[in-house]
Amino acid sequence: MTRDGYVARWRGREYQASPAGDEVRLYQPGPEEGFTEVRPGRYVRVVPAAEVDDLAYVRTTCTWQGQPFIVLAEHEGWLRLEYTGGRWPVAEAMGLEAFDFGVYQGWAPATEVADLGEQRV
Repeated sequence: MTRDGYVARWRGREYQASPAGDEVRLYQPGPEEGFTEVRPGRYVRVVPAAEVDDLAYVRTTCTWQGQPFIVLAEHEGWLRLEYTGGRWPVAEAMGLEAFDFGVYQGWAPATEVADLGEQRV
């Protein structure tokens, strides 16, 4: 599973999160006391930011063909990657799409990706 977003530790558990000023929205896939269903398989609870033990942005990183990437998504054995090496000739040589100025993305077979790991920023 790839992660790219905020996580918060609250009452000893880690949740997907969304900070909003002095509050933090906590998300989980199932029902629990104090959580409200916002759509099937998605429940939310808003807590004061002061009650959250830890809040961090987590993203999944990897290397592909020896170059550094962030994993944005996965689908049927393929990973959507964003190049973080900052060298456009390399991105161009790899056949990556120019998603935005200086931002290059592409799909890679999951079997070709190495060094999968999480980075907290």
